[in-house]
Amino acid sequence: MKIAFLAFLFTGISGTLFAQNQSATQLQETARSFIKQGDYANAVLVLKKAVEQEPENIGVIKDLSLAYYYNNDNPMAIETINKITDKDGINDQVIQVAGLIYRRANNPKETEKMYRKALKKFPESGPLYNELGEVLLEQKNADAIKQWEKGIEVDPSYNRNYYNATKYYYYTNDKVWTLLYGEIYLNMDPLGRNAPEIKQVLLDTYIKLFTDADLEKSYTGKSPFSKAYLKEMNKQNAVALAGINAETLTMIRARFILNWFSNIENNKFKYRLFSFHQQLLRDGLFDAYNQWIFGSSQNLTSFQNWVNTNNTAYNDFLNFQKGRIFKIPVGEYYK
Repeated sequence: MKIAFLAFLFTGISGTLFAQNQSATQLQETARSFIKQGDYANAVLVLKKAVEQEPENIGVIKDLSLAYYYNNDNPMAIETINKITDKDGINDQVIQVAGLIYRRANNPKETEKMYRKALKKFPESGPLYNELGEVLLEQKNADAIKQWEKGIEVDPSYNRNYYNATKYYYYTNDKVWTLLYGEIYLNMDPLGRNAPEIKQVLLDTYIKLFTDADLEKSYTGKSPFSKAYLKEMNKQNAVALAGINAETLTMIRARFILNWFSNIENNKFKYRLFSFHQQLLRDGLFDAYNQWIFGSSQNLTSFQNWVNTNNTAYNDFLNFQKGRIFKIPVGEYYK
């Protein structure tokens, strides 16, 4: 019994000395290892030691609040993160952590207030606009789309605003922006868990788009870009009469791109998605790209048969896809 007690005492002393001999940065790295292992209690313990060493270290305090969050101690997580949300040296990641914690507390009004205040400090943060939009959506506030649109405008290479805007426009039947934002999102996160869902949304929306005999007349939006898009897409109605599937969509979309870039009036609209399509056409990858989007959603057996028959072309596309990061330049916002 005495030996066991001494062993326990020695372990405790060693742990204390170990913590004292490490810098706050080293303790932070140790805590992050604990978090990765799911050992949140020990992460809290180590980070509290780090805070004792450097009580003004924003990164350490942020990690401590996150460790409390993972350890299901939300009151302490809120108390900890509140110490730094108003400090000058924070970045938008601190607010993202605060958002996680506030949203678990199920106080949407306070969470909304926190995000709006933070966006005055970080007016070009796509993640914060996205999360504010999600909080508003939880309150059934239609202004959610304004936040996602603003996020797309100021931080166009952050993907989640496109995802949420796609879902919003899909359910409100705005086919133009469902198609454009959905495909942009798909290219930004092609292997993500939401990719199959968005592929199906795109296929369904193209079917809905061509149910109208005149695409331009049925559109009620005011965006000149949207009108130009529908003007060129309207020319493909004859092809759509053969039915909407991966093959006809490849033809429709290829003809659209050729018409788009041959029409001098469209030169004022620089749009990365369309120039990407043009690149795929030049490189002989457009068929495989369209099969990747629409084939698997429409008929998995037919898609697999196409892949087996066109194995080289499909592998070329997959290899091309692995080696790129799809980004939208600032300024290509036409909504």
